[in-house]
Amino acid sequence: MTAAGQELPPLSLRVTRADLVRYAGASGDFNPIHWSDRVATGVGLPGVIAHGMLTMALAGRIVTDWAGDPAAVRSYGVRFTRPVVVPDDEEGALVEVTAKVTDVTDTDDGARIARVAVTATFEGKTVLGRAVAEVAVPAELPTLE
Repeated sequence: MTAAGQELPPLSLRVTRADLVRYAGASGDFNPIHWSDRVATGVGLPGVIAHGMLTMALAGRIVTDWAGDPAAVRSYGVRFTRPVVVPDDEEGALVEVTAKVTDVTDTDDGARIARVAVTATFEGKTVLGRAVAEVAVPAELPTLE
């Protein structure tokens, strides 16, 4: 049963420079702040940063893993609040993701929609703000009497 207050299993995700290279190739975003320390620090960043959309997608895994079907996610939106700085080593950056169902509603068309608040942190600080997903969840089974 899906109910408000339900916590989703947490995720710990590592982002490496190799992940940034693969994402750049897939997305076409070759901005040097995602691979060059010289350029990143030259524009005032603390170092090479992960693509915001990559961070968003990785954090969204907590919802798709829980839903069991990515197609069940009706919407997902975030605000980017802080970058994930990815060091030039084998360990990369650790992003911790938690989520909680904040509301479950029944729609006029008979669907049940769970609203899920997602929290993603890096070095103890939130990197995504207002991260919310809406997920279609199965209807409750009737009880037999």
